[in-house]
Amino acid sequence: MFPERLEAPQAYAIAQAMLDGFNRHYRLFRAESARAKHRFETADWHGQQRAQRERIEFYDLRVKECVRRLDKEFGAGALPMAVWHQAKLHYIGLLVNHLQPELAETFFNSVTTKILHRTHFQNDFIFVRPAVSTEYLESNAPGARPTYRAYYPQGGALEDCVHALLQDCALQRPFEGLPRDVARVAAAIRQQLGGSTLRSNFQLQVLSSLFYRNKGAYLVGKLINGHVELPLALPILHGQQGGLVIDAALFGEDDLQMLFSFARAYFMVDMEVPSAWVQFLRTLMPRKPRGELYTALGLAKQGKTLFYRDFLHHLRYSSDRFRIAPGIKGMVMLVFDLPSFPYVFKLIKDRFPAPKDTTRAQVQAKYLLVKQHDRVGRMADTLEYSLVAFPRARFSEELIAEIRQHAPSQIEISDRDGDGQEEVIIRHLYIERRMIPLNIHLQECFDAGLEQPDAAQALEHAVADYGNAIKDMVAANIFPGDMLWKNFGMTRHGKVVFYDYDEIEYLTDCHFRRVPAPRSEEDELSGEVWWPVGPRDVYPETFAPFLLGHPAVRDAFLRHHADLLDPAFWQSHQERIRAGHVYDVFPYDQARRFAAGRTIGAQVSSLAPSVRVLP
Repeated sequence: MFPERLEAPQAYAIAQAMLDGFNRHYRLFRAESARAKHRFETADWHGQQRAQRERIEFYDLRVKECVRRLDKEFGAGALPMAVWHQAKLHYIGLLVNHLQPELAETFFNSVTTKILHRTHFQNDFIFVRPAVSTEYLESNAPGARPTYRAYYPQGGALEDCVHALLQDCALQRPFEGLPRDVARVAAAIRQQLGGSTLRSNFQLQVLSSLFYRNKGAYLVGKLINGHVELPLALPILHGQQGGLVIDAALFGEDDLQMLFSFARAYFMVDMEVPSAWVQFLRTLMPRKPRGELYTALGLAKQGKTLFYRDFLHHLRYSSDRFRIAPGIKGMVMLVFDLPSFPYVFKLIKDRFPAPKDTTRAQVQAKYLLVKQHDRVGRMADTLEYSLVAFPRARFSEELIAEIRQHAPSQIEISDRDGDGQEEVIIRHLYIERRMIPLNIHLQECFDAGLEQPDAAQALEHAVADYGNAIKDMVAANIFPGDMLWKNFGMTRHGKVVFYDYDEIEYLTDCHFRRVPAPRSEEDELSGEVWWPVGPRDVYPETFAPFLLGHPAVRDAFLRHHADLLDPAFWQSHQERIRAGHVYDVFPYDQARRFAAGRTIGAQVSSLAPSVRVLP
């Protein structure tokens, strides 16, 4: 298609400019991630949250910088396609000894797709497929840290092994009781081994930098004993006396999956060779897609790239059709899915019926708020895409009609290649992990019969964790707005997660009020709201009629979360947040904590069981 000789004079300079742009991005990204250690050591919790939020914006800023440079120096938009093809080939050559080649390829895509028309989004011009291998990629630079360190107990002294790996974290803040914590970790490991002796190959392998998020630091690795490999994570927190404590020992894939959940904020971790970190993490969580691991490490654009490649692969090897997603249709978002694929696709409708009073820009701002906020394990992360092409043959006629009716501005059907194979182009959409809507889950419990112990227990758990989800969001200064069951989902781990963000607000921006006493008998008998309601006024006493219609649901809710119906609950947490207190929501149950029998911080009994607060 193009001449093999790389003769275009601008091509190499364009490739070098794009790599310069990426290198600047990753240098800033890594520096900000490395500073998380100091913020943790100095208990700068607000600074940590601010850095987590601001770092998300780094990538798009660097892409815009690079696009402006290419336009200014090369007139990028007017260059022949042969130049772009050669620029890609030069770029591949520049990545041969690069330590983040997969990220650099994605950066090239991000810049190029801002300049070229979508008809050129193909492997000749962008990296639809990766070109540079990351297998066995490690830094050979003098003094470079290895991806992970291995520790071997000398003479069976497991405590010495644990002590050494904690000391090598080099945290500039002392532990409150290091011998005690070392003994607890060693005892937990022995318990996991079930009394097995330490084999000759016993070792603890831990990643060489800690993972920082909010008020915690996490040492992540695995233990190897004979043929057993067991994932391990040690949460490190600040204790009541100001020193550090090992708060728990987490073991196994399920514990690590919760720690790296798609409903939590991204980690800050200093990585020179991110592909090597992902490869190690895949040995701990083999069922977790590589894209989700990159995203959890703060490399969300790489996560999107890998997700899209996985999606295209799935389309190639499946034959079912996209459909309108099961469940109650939303007023703001149109949702569709592919039954064989564990995600849902959401696009904003063009018009919103009353009583919705919002705009497309406001809805997008809400989703961005959640992306940048601490999601505390209760708000699903979203992947945001523009100009996504789907095979027209895979769309049901009902779904095409639904999109044309409710979001005509978001759909285009074209035959790009003139081969009769039409494509559906969606201009803007969000993609989320599919969950069972909570209203459907509850209905399944009703249908099974609550006289059945399993159904009754499932309902009790769902209602209790629904309240826990709300309280975890309260801890993160988030009011969900629309608290109906249909806006929450149940994950495969049995955790309730919120996913409808168009009415979300900061808790501290809301006004929680009591319903005023009726002024007359007419007021008391009226089925309508007779008192004035401001745009951010919330009356928790009115939640019950909308949420607790079924007696079994009402009884379970009142057993666990009656305080959610009291304005005082909401007001008290507003006061604490406004006073500067930062809640810590654990990615594990309270029962897992070594500190369960002693007080590290003031336990907040009115919040979810996984929440505590430190001053």
